[in-house]
Amino acid sequence: PPAHSHSDWIGPPDKHSNLRPVIFYVPPEESALERRLREARQEAQDSNQRFWARHNRAFRQEKEEFIYSRLKAKGLEMRDESGQKATLSAEEMADFYKDFLSKNFKKHLQYNRDWYKRNFTITFLMGQVALVRALRWLRQRKKNVEQ
Repeated sequence: PPAHSHSDWIGPPDKHSNLRPVIFYVPPEESALERRLREARQEAQDSNQRFWARHNRAFRQEKEEFIYSRLKAKGLEMRDESGQKATLSAEEMADFYKDFLSKNFKKHLQYNRDWYKRNFTITFLMGQVALVRALRWLRQRKKNVEQ
C-alpha cells in the first residue's frame, strides 16, 4: 500500500488457501490496545491461511488419487485417446466429497472452535477500542465546549 494510505489493504486470493490476505494499516500513534487488536486480527488471518492452504493441498491430492484409482479400476488412463483429461461422473465424485468431509470432520470442528474463539477475542477488543475512542472523543468535545 502507498505510504499515505490510512486503510487496510486486501490482496488477491492466495493460490494455496484461496483467501485474500490483508495488509493491516498501522496508525502512527497506535495505542497498546489498538496494537493488540491488530495483532489478534493478523494472527487470525495467518491461522486461516495455514489451515486452508493445508486443507486445500490435501483435498487436491486426495481427489487426484481418488480419480486415478477409480479410472484404474475401470481400466482407463488419466487421459483419453484425444489427450483430454478423463473425468468421473458427478455421483462418483459425490462419494469422494462425502468421504473427504467425513474423514476431516474433526479437523473442521477444531478449526471452527478456534475460529469462534479468535473472533470472540477480536470482537471484544474491537468493543474496547470503540469505547476508548468514544470516551476520548467525548472528553475532547467537553474540553472544546469549556473553552
